[in-house]
Amino acid sequence: MSADRSPPLLTLVHACAALVAAGSLAATLSSGLEERRVALAFGVLVTVGELTRRSGAQVREPAPLGAAAALSYALLGEAGGRATHHGLAQVVAVVLAASLLGSVPHIARGQGPVLDHLARRVLTVGFVAVCFQPPYNRGMFDDWGGPAYALLLLALLSLTALCDAVLAAALAHSRTGWPFGPVLRDQLRALYGIGSAVIATGAVMALGVAVVGLWALPVFSVPLLLAQMSFRRYAAVRATYRQTIASLARATEVAGYTPAGHARRVAALSQAVGRDLGLTEPELAVLEYAALMHDIGQLSLVDPVPAGATAGLPAAEQRRIALLGGAVVRQTGVDEAVAVVVERQADPYAEQPLAARIVRAVNAYEEKSREGGPGGPLTALEELRLATAGEYAPEVVESLARVLARSSLTLPLAG
Repeated sequence: MSADRSPPLLTLVHACAALVAAGSLAATLSSGLEERRVALAFGVLVTVGELTRRSGAQVREPAPLGAAAALSYALLGEAGGRATHHGLAQVVAVVLAASLLGSVPHIARGQGPVLDHLARRVLTVGFVAVCFQPPYNRGMFDDWGGPAYALLLLALLSLTALCDAVLAAALAHSRTGWPFGPVLRDQLRALYGIGSAVIATGAVMALGVAVVGLWALPVFSVPLLLAQMSFRRYAAVRATYRQTIASLARATEVAGYTPAGHARRVAALSQAVGRDLGLTEPELAVLEYAALMHDIGQLSLVDPVPAGATAGLPAAEQRRIALLGGAVVRQTGVDEAVAVVVERQADPYAEQPLAARIVRAVNAYEEKSREGGPGGPLTALEELRLATAGEYAPEVVESLARVLARSSLTLPLAG
């Protein structure tokens, strides 16, 4: 994607969110704030949720507490047994103001939310408020009581979560060029984790506040905060695991068997190709680890391969190094699937799993482009295309070409 031109879909979504936000703020300022105490309580909770939000490319919902509070406010019809009259415009205005306020410390640290996050928050909250507030204020839900009313809230929140997943996938597809289907699949899979907790907490908060008042907010916030802490610990464990694998992969560089940064560059480009081919997040994790450790078998060699370039070696020698690498990976205790990819990267591509095909082609591209000088990337890609009859999988080579054309990525030669 061009750095100075936003894709049309991004511009459209941001423009729609800006229109909804501006209209809601204008309507709220002109009519005044209804039930200020209730609005303040929910605004504070959304702010706290944004203050405790997580960051990272793999985080689907960075502020689960803020999301649950925002959705709960959109579904609030009563507070302590008394009907509320805040309406959908006030819901969006309060949530937007609280989200911006809670983001101030993150922005000060250079970790401010991207526009996609705020646009999704405004549009999803506006969607569920439109579905609930006007019908509720007209008395359409007066006959819904007990379990039926609770199921209604859960159904609305589930529908909203599905719409948010589609929106998030569309934005990611537009921003990165990744295939829409696999991105949507990963978004929907995430609903089983923190997404389901947000849905349940949002519904319970709305029901609890309707019966016992605002005291329900801190009570029902605790379980979600604990769940958020658990997800953070899990993410920390995964980060440590990845750092350990990256450190192991650098052993070939430290020992002088491979050029500095080679494993990291192969892993980065392999992940991009894997996304283009529709791999899921767990499959991408295995691919990344295998790409990082694909050359570790060279540590067993008495005489290093010149510049660590294995793509030009005889097939038997490549296979021997790959098998040695798989054996080393198994001894480290890394996932068995990673060892399989490492040891099969030199097999005939028709017999390889897709991850091994990707690592083999990307590794060859990186080695050939590094040796070819200024015109190395184009020459390397052409050599791979000419070798698709027997050495490299055609679909992987074409995916590599698409990734390089889309991102203008030619892999730096160092660092």
